[in-house]
Parts: sequence; structure tokens; C-alpha cells
Amino acid sequence: ARLDMNAQRLLISIPQAALLYQARETVAPERWDQGINALLLNYRFSGAHSRARAARQPVDHNQFLSLRPGLNLGPWRVRNYTTWSHGRQRQGEWHSLYTLAQRQIVPLQAQLTLGESSSPGDIYDSVNLRGIQLISDEDMLPDSLRGYAPVVRGIARSPAQVTVYQNGQIIYQTYVAPGAFAIADIYPTGGSGDLTVTIDEADGSEQQLVVPFASVPVLQREGHFKYSLTGGEYRGYGNRRDGDLFFQATGILGLPHAFTLYGGTQQAANYRSLAAGLGKNFGSLGALSLDATLAHSQPAHQHSAHGHAWRLRYGKNFINTGTSVALAGYRYATEGFYSLNDVLESYTRDRLWQWDRRRQRAELTLTQRLWRGAGGLTLSAIHETYRDERHQTRAINLGYNNSWQGVSVSLNYSYSRNIIRPAWRDKNAREEQALALALSVPLSRWAGHSWASYQMNNARHGGSSHSGGLSGTALSDNNLSWSLRQGYSRRHEGASGSAEVDFRGSAGEADAGYAWDRYARRLSYGLSGALVAHRDGITFSQPLGETAALVKAPGIANASVLNQTGVSTDLRGYTLVPYLRAYRVSEIMLDPLSLSDRVELAQTSRQVVPTRGAVVRADFSGRIGERALVTLLRTNGLPVPFGATVTLADDGGEYSSITGDNGEVWLSGLAEQVSLQVSWGSRDDSRCRADFTLPAARDEVVTQLQTTCR
Repeated sequence: ARLDMNAQRLLISIPQAALLYQARETVAPERWDQGINALLLNYRFSGAHSRARAARQPVDHNQFLSLRPGLNLGPWRVRNYTTWSHGRQRQGEWHSLYTLAQRQIVPLQAQLTLGESSSPGDIYDSVNLRGIQLISDEDMLPDSLRGYAPVVRGIARSPAQVTVYQNGQIIYQTYVAPGAFAIADIYPTGGSGDLTVTIDEADGSEQQLVVPFASVPVLQREGHFKYSLTGGEYRGYGNRRDGDLFFQATGILGLPHAFTLYGGTQQAANYRSLAAGLGKNFGSLGALSLDATLAHSQPAHQHSAHGHAWRLRYGKNFINTGTSVALAGYRYATEGFYSLNDVLESYTRDRLWQWDRRRQRAELTLTQRLWRGAGGLTLSAIHETYRDERHQTRAINLGYNNSWQGVSVSLNYSYSRNIIRPAWRDKNAREEQALALALSVPLSRWAGHSWASYQMNNARHGGSSHSGGLSGTALSDNNLSWSLRQGYSRRHEGASGSAEVDFRGSAGEADAGYAWDRYARRLSYGLSGALVAHRDGITFSQPLGETAALVKAPGIANASVLNQTGVSTDLRGYTLVPYLRAYRVSEIMLDPLSLSDRVELAQTSRQVVPTRGAVVRADFSGRIGERALVTLLRTNGLPVPFGATVTLADDGGEYSSITGDNGEVWLSGLAEQVSLQVSWGSRDDSRCRADFTLPAARDEVVTQLQTTCR
């Protein structure tokens, strides 16, 4: 605070760290739209008919149908997933995969789920259940608070500009008052890379500080708490009703000084466990998390057991060499350790085989950026061992990717050994090696939106194969995709080929294909889409994502939605935008160029903020009819005064326009017979009425005429 005696003013400066903080791109919950009440149905039907070339071989046919019906009622979302399959060997089998009801709990920033679902897998292995879950929903946070990033703290000596760099790039910039400041809404920009902070003072001086930054999946921002509460009946493989009840609770808390504390518990009649762990951002040394799980269990037909498992995860980005250790993990379990899935499945299967029990697992993912224009390398490796000592799994994948002026190339090598199988069948361990090359070249200079491609696959036990093809898109909206491919294998398959086409329309998506080789010919087909029943009727669309928008533009048909392939309004003026982000501002725009000459919209864009699973309505109002530029003259031959208000006599004054210098007025949405009310004052002699008929034959889009206002 500073007192200016001459001006009798008290000047107060408040440090940024003491101000009420709101993260960037925060959308207030008051703006969240629960959407409309609606019935939803996503569907996918596919089938194939195959005919073998060998004599007296029967025609093979199969069909598959998946249905995902739903109901939105206020904040509640009810969802189901059911499948049906039919073929020569099976006569129509129905399976219900899950049914659940879900709603958001805004004060807790969480989702409440009732029914069949799966528990989160960030601390414990995921478990299928029928019951109730309360899980924090990070999507309710703005993007600047999702994922891990450290809090940047410092002290400004004067009004200053604060700039944050990572890997030489500016990722944040703001202005702060003198005093302490804290920046907590930095976007997560990758696994690691220390943050360099520059404070440019008002007098031209500069401060610099370095904030260590590295991350592993479990880390949370300081002050953030991620949690889950799960309880219900275990749902075994095949969606069996097993009757075993269990409870699980987990929590992850971001602490000061870049620490994260996490833990949880699982409780069942024959199982109890506790888990605890600690994560730390060490900056230049990387990020590390270590946790341990203690378990007491009673598997079926076995003695009670005690054991523990521990897990180590590490992440680091080496800026100087362009190397990133995206995730390296290791988990080890002692002889007496069983997971909750192990124990509950043992009662379902009546016993637990040793090859079902994993002893240890190590995994590694590396990315290496090469010199400029040379692309990059990726390496992933997994090694697992089980309680059956002869049962192991090893897999390595090495890949190279690069692109230049639209030409892309990828080369991948994979190696695997001892694919999971019971030990008594694993007498001869088999190794598999494969090499794959893919090349794509754009042909836009000669053939529009099209590409040429080549693929080569060489497997140790499968021989080598080569194929070349053409693919592309067509139609004005690029909603028709096609591909042609011809291949040859040096083993038994010989020559082969395929042709496929896919069309995405406003009411759904259809695809068809034909493939052949030396053994058989196959014709395939598919149809997918969605329908939504709402208070204004039924609207068909392409397959819907979790969250969607209903465009309502009554009477305006065939209006395209920008940035949505194949999405346009139906004959009634309705359509669905299939994929929106929950709790984010989405702008829905109608393409003015797709509108009829007889349509004029009041607005061509609407902003919506849907909640998870909502179907929000985007209303577009417009005028449908003829357009005219009318010159209004009074009975004395003079034009109507500038600024006179013109309304249509038959619409109750909802539509109005204003005259120009010479009595011109622009009108839209006109019928053949037009009656205008004109007013430029409160007296009776400052009002008049004009009645006229639009000419039947019109060569131009806009009719120009002159009429007398009486």
C-alpha cells in the first residue's frame, strides 16, 4: 500500500497469489446443459457371404447386430449394450453386455453409476461388477487443470510479465502484480521437460528460475484429489451372475513439493487388501512412483494365503538426445499374493490354474527423435512370468515412422515368444518374428483426394506378402470413401484382392466390400447409424458418440453442419451432431453456402456446453420465402423517410426492417402476397401501408420493385 498525500489517494496492490483464482477456459457449472429428454438407439448391422472355390463346399454366411439403446431423463443417463449373432453354425444368439444408469454429482465433481460397469484400474486391476460406483470425473475440470503439471511459484518485484518455456517453446504467458504469484493452470505438455520461467520486471530487469517437471500416470496436481468408491456383485467372464460381493475404495492426492500420495482397499468375503504408494516429480532425474499391495485371500479349494505385490513406474524425457521414456513399469508378486479377480474367478471356475497367476511383469516404452526430417523410432517391450515357471511371455516391437510432403512411411519389426498357453501344452516354445513396411503417397496433384499405398509383410512362420492399392474420397463433402487393393503371397494363398466403399450420410453410414483369394470369395456389407426420439419427432443420424447435439432448424432442409462430414438437416430441418466434448464449449455452425436461396438465418452458429451423455438442442431460427429490395414511395411521390420501421402485417410484428436514404428496404421470407406496415413517427400522417404481389416470373434471386405506401 502507498499513500499519495498530494492527491489524497491510497494505492493498494494485491499479489496474484492472494487473488481468487480461476483456471483458463473454465466453464461455470451454471452454463452446463443437461440436454433434452430423449430415447436413443445406436446400431450396427454387418454381414458376409463367403463361397469356397473348392467343389461341394457349402456357402458360409454370418450376420452380426449390435444395439446400444439409451434414455436421457433430466440428469440421468440409462444405457444398454446388446449383441446378436447368426451364422451357419449358430441360429441367432443374443447377449447383453451391460445395463447401467449414470448421472453427474456436480458438488463432488463425480459420476454416480448404478448397474453393470467396471471399476477404475489406476491403482488396482479393473473388476467387472453389478452395483454402485462414485468416481471423480476429471472432464469437469478445464483442460488447463487436467493431467499433471507442477505449480509455478515466484515473486515479482514490480508489475511483471511471466513467461514459461518448456523444451525451448513458450507454453504460458501472463502478467502479475508485485509480490508472490502462483500459476497452477499450465497445460500438461508431455511426460517431462523442465520448465524455465522468465520474470520480466517493469524496469527492464529479468529474473529466471527452473521448475523441475517429469510425470508418470499416477501423479496429480497439487491440491487435486481423485477418488473412487465401488461396491456390488462381482460380474465374471461371460457376464455371469456369481453373487460374490466386494467393496473397493481408492484415492490419489496431489501434495506440495511435487509429491503424490495414493492408496486404496478391496474387501470381499474371501479377500482383503490394502494398497499404498508415493509418486514424486524429480525433474531432471525423471518421475517415479512406487506402491505396494498387501493381500489376505482364500481361493477356492486352497488354504488361506498372505502375500504382497509391489510396482515401480518411471518416466523421463532426455531433451538433449531427443529420447523419451514414456513409461517403464515393473511389478512383482510373492507366492501368496492373489488379486481380487484371481480369488473371485477361482470360485467361478472351481479352481485356479497356476498359468492364470502372473508373477512379474516388466514393460518399457521408448521414443527417439532423429535429426530434422529423419523421423523417429519407437520401442516397446514386455516380459511376463507366471507361477508356472515354464510359462512366459516376451514381446518386442520396434518401429520407424516419417513423413515428407504428404508421403508417409512406417517400418515395424515385432518379436514374440511363448504366447500364453498352459504349461503342459508348452513343450516346444515357438518364436514368431514379423517385419512390416507401409508406404502412402498422395495423388492429389493428379486425382483429387486420393492416395496410393504399398504394404509388405514378412513373418517367420507365415511367409511374405505384398500388396498395392488406391484409396480416396469423393463427392462434395468427401463423405464417400473407397479403396482398391491387389496382393500376392509367396506361400499358399497366392494372389488376392479387395474392393471397398463406405458412404456417410446424414441418416447413417453404409459400407460394402468384395474380397477374393485362391480359396474363397467374400461379399460383406454393413449399415450403422443412430436414431433419437424427442418431443419434436424422430431424427436419424450417423452413429452417435457419448455426447451429441440436436440441430433444430424447422423447415430448413439440407443445411450442412460445418466440420461434420455428411451431416445435414433432414426434410423437417433436424439433424444430430454426433461427437461433442462434455463440459466444453462447442460451436455448431450451419454452412450458409448450403442454404437455399429462399432461406435466411438470424444466426448461423450456436454455442452449447453439454454434460456427459447429454443430447443438447441447438436452435436455429430463419425466414423461408422470397427476398426483395423494395423502394417505398409516399402518395406525393417522395420516398419514405430514412430510418422508417417496416414490418410484415401478417406476422404480428416479429420481423422488421429499416428503410434507407431513398426509401429502400430489404425484406426476406416473403410470401407471394405482401402487406407492409411502415412507421416513422407517432402521428397518423407518419404511418402508411403498402400492399403488392411479387411477380410470378423472376430471373434473379432478389426481386427489385417499387410500390406506393398509402
